[in-house]
Amino acid sequence: MTQSVKILLVDDDHDLLRLLSIRLKAAGYSVTALESAEQALARIAVIRPHLVITDLRMGGMDGIALQEAIQASYPSIPVIILTAHGTIPEAVKATQQGAFSFLTKPFDAKILLKLISEALELHGTTIDNSSDLPRSTWRDAIVTRSPLMEDLLSRLQLVADSDVSIFISGESGTGKELLARAVHQASPRANNPFLAVNCGAIPEQLLESELFGHSKGAFTGAISNHQGLFEAAHGGTLFLDEIGDMPFSLQAKLLRVLQEREVRPVGSNKTIPVDIRIVSATHRDLEQAMAMRSFREDLYYRLNVVALEIPPLQDRREDIPLLARHFLSKIGERSGKTAKTFAPEAMELLVSASWPGNIRQLCNLVEQTAVLSTTPVIPAALVEKALRDKLGEIVSFAEARSQFERDYLAQLLKITGGNVAEAARMAKRNRTEFYRLLQRHQLEPALFKSAQVE
Repeated sequence: MTQSVKILLVDDDHDLLRLLSIRLKAAGYSVTALESAEQALARIAVIRPHLVITDLRMGGMDGIALQEAIQASYPSIPVIILTAHGTIPEAVKATQQGAFSFLTKPFDAKILLKLISEALELHGTTIDNSSDLPRSTWRDAIVTRSPLMEDLLSRLQLVADSDVSIFISGESGTGKELLARAVHQASPRANNPFLAVNCGAIPEQLLESELFGHSKGAFTGAISNHQGLFEAAHGGTLFLDEIGDMPFSLQAKLLRVLQEREVRPVGSNKTIPVDIRIVSATHRDLEQAMAMRSFREDLYYRLNVVALEIPPLQDRREDIPLLARHFLSKIGERSGKTAKTFAPEAMELLVSASWPGNIRQLCNLVEQTAVLSTTPVIPAALVEKALRDKLGEIVSFAEARSQFERDYLAQLLKITGGNVAEAARMAKRNRTEFYRLLQRHQLEPALFKSAQVE
């Protein structure tokens, strides 16, 4: 067993708490023992246990209330409830509401250890006794000690074994493709292809061919058959990044592929069966896109069977020193030189910065300061200048508002096919005011006549 598996014990019986702690530590677990549910809730985000064992009846908050609070905030943490014979019905009810199991007092230590092992295995904490480390190669590329990220990764491992479609949301630069690769590596498909495509970076006609393939002569320039990514990823995982930017006309075809599990290349009358797992991601608000009729609701629910949301870097500041050192180490490996380090004052600046660009911005800044530093220790002045330069790139409020208006109006015209009356109605503005807005941004409705969403 391994000390990295953390168990939180909660019981107001001091003697039983001490006895349980001794038994579990002897079995190789790392144990935190607390005498109230209130203390447990205050500590759980800090210690981030893999399992909670709690007494049912305690002074103050009882075990059922604790289990419900844990399930609401940390659904991937299993809870075992200890109960006396007189409270078995309550414990049974708790298991029906989400507790992993219950155990009556007095209990056999072997039964408790077996129950713990089952709970940990079911919830993704599989132990490799030969290496004395958890089997976690699928997450090796993810650098974190954040409780938020640990909870996310626990949920990821729970769903990885299935073939359900997973939808990853999060701000730009948070590492959505990295998480998608972790899903693939943690799944039974790990030895098969993982392919990724950015749906917003490829023109519509090329994207259709890239995804579904095309037959020879399907269009000008199609001089041979082309295998699409759906077919190429057979047996593995296809990651559709920035799915929110997929053209509306392709969304229906994607939906058919997901429903029928077969793909028809462009220009072909034959279908090809495909066995793939779909992971999709976007930084856009798809609920807003559905309300504006630029994203299909039926496709959204096909893709969003299980949702994983990556927290922004500012919500996981404890990871910033780890990430910064990780990036410096990678730079050192590439250059063949000893990795540089950040001065303590420089690291303080990194930890306190806002990071609107998230991990991508942090990586960029680390590389920039590492190259510019003439000493092995990167000084605070370099970091401060890099952060200040980045802040200087932020546009003014007026410019940001103008950009939003222009994009919003263009989207409305695209949806309505250039119908100004319909677009004004959707924007809840009169036609005269709407025309003024179009003139201000030099948008010509006639140019959108062929872009109507069907």
